[in-house]
Amino acid sequence: MELAAAGAWFVLAVFVVGAWDRIESRRSWRRAALGLTMLFSLAHQLVFATVADEAYLTFRYASNVADGYGPVFNPGERVEGYSSFLWLVLVALTRAAFGGDETTIVVGSCVIGVLCALGSVYAANVLVNRIVAIRGGRAAPALGVVAAVLTAGVSSLAVYGASGVETSLFVLLVLSVCVALTADRPVVAGVLAAFAVMTRPEGAFVALAVLLWLLLAALRRSATGWAPLGYALGAAVLLVPWMVWRVTYYGHLVSNAVELAGRTETGKRLAAGWDYVAGFASGYLALVLLAVLTVGYLLTNRHAEGSPAAKARSLVWLLLALAAVQTGAVLFAGGESLPGWRLLAPVPPLIAVAVTAAYGISGQAANRPSPRPRPRDPVGGRAVPLIAVAVSGLSLLAGVTQHDVLPTVRQWAVVGDELGELGDWLGGALPAGTVVGSHAGGAFAYRAGPGLTVVDLDGRTDEYIGRTGKAGEADVDHYVVVQRIPNVIVGAADGYESRKRCGISPAYAGLYEVATFRRLGTEQWVALSLRRPQADSLIERLGSDPRFEYQPCA
Repeated sequence: MELAAAGAWFVLAVFVVGAWDRIESRRSWRRAALGLTMLFSLAHQLVFATVADEAYLTFRYASNVADGYGPVFNPGERVEGYSSFLWLVLVALTRAAFGGDETTIVVGSCVIGVLCALGSVYAANVLVNRIVAIRGGRAAPALGVVAAVLTAGVSSLAVYGASGVETSLFVLLVLSVCVALTADRPVVAGVLAAFAVMTRPEGAFVALAVLLWLLLAALRRSATGWAPLGYALGAAVLLVPWMVWRVTYYGHLVSNAVELAGRTETGKRLAAGWDYVAGFASGYLALVLLAVLTVGYLLTNRHAEGSPAAKARSLVWLLLALAAVQTGAVLFAGGESLPGWRLLAPVPPLIAVAVTAAYGISGQAANRPSPRPRPRDPVGGRAVPLIAVAVSGLSLLAGVTQHDVLPTVRQWAVVGDELGELGDWLGGALPAGTVVGSHAGGAFAYRAGPGLTVVDLDGRTDEYIGRTGKAGEADVDHYVVVQRIPNVIVGAADGYESRKRCGISPAYAGLYEVATFRRLGTEQWVALSLRRPQADSLIERLGSDPRFEYQPCA
């Protein structure tokens, strides 16, 4: 697929650069350019098309919703372990609407993610055209294609299009909020901002930044006083009932994931966040430099307050501010371990739109009286499309060849298959109601099914561990073995092990014994800690599966 994506980029580059004058002057050629951009975006996403283990956690919640258990990880336990409520709802609706087996949720979430990524590419095109139209002067519809090309090349968006997580939905919502503002629809913008908050925790900072921008615009009389009020009402219509339900149902206003992140020391969190943001800046250096140039232009070119040019310029500032707010929120949160800078995925599209729109509202794209008639040149000649396709190609190249993004993503498939197979094994062999402790809460828990109660030893879906202790601490170990009393503890967090391991954690010694199983016909091993009173019967049940062979420790 790497060659297919490179080929799609090359065809797009040749078309956009070669037909730039026609793209500007003819709608049919712009549509063709957008079509090729969409194909490039799709090919770019398919390079990385692998479901992340993170997604399976939400899938288990969604499956339980569709099966009537409610938004819970284990039936009867109300713990908010997912990170995106809106994504959970969309995935659950897919399962409820189409039914079928477990693959319905997986395939449905990937399709939704790809469509959202393609929608983000189109939204970038619309947003630039709207901002340039507000500026007035000479129309420059081809610049929307430039923003779309830049967005299609964003690997942070492409990596997670078909990954089963909510990243592309969040990017689409952030851009859609800005599109609504360009159309002077503050209530619609508020509703979309509420959806963004319900999709990612950082959405709260984005929504607040937009509210402050509207308040500032109202104070400067460039917008009516109704705009910030309408925006706030539009957001409150959804957010207030959701937050009331959240506190009523789960007992907390923030999820376990946010709670766990907040318990890390601030210094360590900021250091990790700085490394995360610095890596992102190095991967998107070209876009970062263009953003710096855009800020310089905005600071040195001012327009009369209340003029169309000033409003368009203010919208560009908003885009850059949202990119900065998103970056600051992720820096403070400490980033994450997933590759491709998922948490910063909205930033490159926001910068791409801001840079392109700033160029469009500059003197380069405005009407200028000429003392003598001359042919109407395309906006900026061919320099603009050349820069756009070059930056887009560099982003594609960085995502495919640098920072170990592609190898890490492909390893997800291996780990997901192995953990899923372990879940199938235990879910099929153990009786309903068996309690299983595991650090692998994603694909393993999803494939194990609701019949097994899975205790997440890392605390993401466990109330006590997530909000009181930390895995490995004495009180948490005591809580696990004395209160949760798992019958089986799975040692594999990342799939099978390459050799037989007979060691046992001191926290489980005495109460548990180790049972090792080999995947038949391979040298893949898994070690289970079995509760002593039931160990023999559990070994018999687990050994009845022809795929696994019990190999006792000496």
